[in-house]
This record gives sequence, C-alpha cells and structure tokens, in this order.
Amino acid sequence: MGTSNVSSDEESRLIEKLRKIETLFARTTNPGERQAAESALERIRRRLDELEQTEQPVEFRFSLPDGWSKSLLVALLRRYGLKPYRYAGQRRTTVRAKVAASFVDEVLWPEFQELNTTLCSHLDSVTRRIIQQAVHSVDTDIEERPGREPMASQGEKQDFSVEHQNASMPPGFR
Repeated sequence: MGTSNVSSDEESRLIEKLRKIETLFARTTNPGERQAAESALERIRRRLDELEQTEQPVEFRFSLPDGWSKSLLVALLRRYGLKPYRYAGQRRTTVRAKVAASFVDEVLWPEFQELNTTLCSHLDSVTRRIIQQAVHSVDTDIEERPGREPMASQGEKQDFSVEHQNASMPPGFR
C-alpha cells in the first residue's frame, strides 16, 4: 500500500470523525450522512437565532495558539452565519465575534475544542511521521538539565524564536 493511499485513508477517517463531532453538537444521533449533517447544521443555526432573540449578543475575543486553530474557529463562525473580525494591531491569531454567550458556552466553544483536539492530534501525528521519515527517526524529546540557564557571554548569540509559528503557511491558513 502506497503512502498516497495511507494519507487518503487517514484523511477519510479524520473527515468522518469531524462529521460525527458536528452531529454530536447538533444533538442528533443520526449517522453523519450529508442529509443528516445539513439538518444538524440547520438545527444549530435555528438554536442560534432563538438565542439571539432572547439574549443580547456579546463581543467575544478568542486568542488562539496558531493559524490552524484560527482557521478552524473562523470556519465554524462563518458556518453559523457569524462574522469573525479583529481590530487593527491585534495578533493574527486573535478572532472576535458578536454572539449570544450561551451559544458560545453550549455549542461553539465545546465544538471548537473537540474539533481542534482532533485536528491537532492528526496534524501532530502526520508531522512526527514526516520528520521521522524525512529528517531523523529518533525520539524528539530532549534532555532536561538541572540548574538554571547560564547567562550569555559577550558576543554570544543566545536566543532564536519563531515569531509567527505558521509564517510559511499559505495566507488562507494564517
């Protein structure tokens, strides 16, 4: 079996798992077929409309750790007809939206966390496998030494950091 088939099978399983999570948050027990998924989405949108009739929308700020998580949250917000935004000067991974607080508490945030955990686990697995196959196949954990970090001596370059973790990602994913 080729690498392409393995990746395709993995992707199919991941997509099915994500659909099952969506169905769970729509409070239905139907399988994740297209019809069931569409009706689940419609139920969630109706619930949001009901909440917005009784609850004043609140501006939420979501501070996300990376571009992948931001892309997922933005997709969820747009799926539910909400308009994500950020203010000038905010980090690229900050997302704001005006939405009923109970919708965030009961549906949006729990669904995001479940989907994000699933996606991160998949991305971590794929990343580890690629690094082991293409770079080096040893454990990626490093030794932890006792004591404090020594102070840098004159002229020694000490710190390197990646300012934008996903800077090399395509613009749609940042």
